[in-house]
Amino acid sequence: MRILIISQHFPPEKSGNASRIFDMSNHLQKLGLSVTVLAPHPSFPSGSFKRKWSISESRKVNGVNVINLLAWQPNCQDPGFMGRIAYYLTFPLHTVLWIFFNLRKFDVIITSAPPIFTGFGGIPAKLLFKKKWVMDVRDLWINASISLGFLKKGSLFEKMSRAYEQICYSNADLICVTTEELGQDIMRTYKNIDGRIMRITPNGVDTDFFYPMNLPKKNQIIYAGNIGHAQDLEDVILAMKKINEEFDLKLLIVGNGDIKGYLEKVTVENGLTDYVEFPGLLPREDIPKIISESLIGVAPLKKLKTLEYAVPTKAYEYMACGIPFVGCGEGEIRKLAEVSGGGVIAENDPNAISDAILYLLKNPEKRVEMGRKGRTFVNEHYSRQHIAANLKSDIESIEVEKAILTLNDGISYAGSQ
Repeated sequence: MRILIISQHFPPEKSGNASRIFDMSNHLQKLGLSVTVLAPHPSFPSGSFKRKWSISESRKVNGVNVINLLAWQPNCQDPGFMGRIAYYLTFPLHTVLWIFFNLRKFDVIITSAPPIFTGFGGIPAKLLFKKKWVMDVRDLWINASISLGFLKKGSLFEKMSRAYEQICYSNADLICVTTEELGQDIMRTYKNIDGRIMRITPNGVDTDFFYPMNLPKKNQIIYAGNIGHAQDLEDVILAMKKINEEFDLKLLIVGNGDIKGYLEKVTVENGLTDYVEFPGLLPREDIPKIISESLIGVAPLKKLKTLEYAVPTKAYEYMACGIPFVGCGEGEIRKLAEVSGGGVIAENDPNAISDAILYLLKNPEKRVEMGRKGRTFVNEHYSRQHIAANLKSDIESIEVEKAILTLNDGISYAGSQ
């Protein structure tokens, strides 16, 4: 079976979704599928890559065909609205043009969102070329944009985006979502979606890559991921003042994102530069090591109704490396902490966060126990190897259902003669 994956991000970019698409494509290829990934020239985080203006470039990554297409590439860390929209729109529009000349080479197309516009390629693939379309949905991008103040509720842009998403959901053969809550939100928001085409496909973690390394522990706690508006990192930073009244340790905020500069300013203004460090983006190969030598990982989501479906990939990575996590937020992240035994949830408040971290620091046996439970849990339920195998089965089931429908149509037609 020949699979085409359309994604806004792919390595050498270092975002969480880039690594997830890399793992998905790699594992599907190992399972015997022929996989091609369509992505723009590397440009995230903005300004960290040299701009490329070639129409397309092809390369092989672990047997996977990767084709980078020309798209607008912002050249600063926090691009304005027009720069972001140009980045998000030029790539999917280019994919539509590419599809008209190449889609006969593929059997199934997978579009990964966010951003929502990657679905542009799925519409002609399904409606014109009759290909099977799998929507890989990682979050409610429109809802999150409204709750975080980037999009005005009821605006023309929101209405147009909703109408476009309705077209996508109504035509997809399979909708893969990270959590049950996300699937339910989609079905509540959009009309006439058959629940039978929903599949839970968690972000998960590559448990062969992320594993507990036998390293001496350092006096540090870690955040490793996107430094964005949905994360309550400011409260974690402010919690470090109380924590360091009893323990001498540092908070490492590893990564990059829109609010990194603001958080660095918060750190300086509160006299916390001795306790909080921003190492920036590190190679993916370094992340399991730096997690393994940390005492605790933090996964602080803001307490918003529109984020209750979310489970940050970093929580899986902490557990896979055998350390407990302290999270914030409600919904799925709280469920993960409780069911796995690998994490605790604190209120979105510096005192509550510091109390949760101090409890674990004062109880090393509890930390070890939670780390062991977390590793076992993700290995059994959230390894990306198993997730890819399930996705392959789901994709193959589309073809089986198609064959059954064709057979039934033929029988019905014969019976009418």
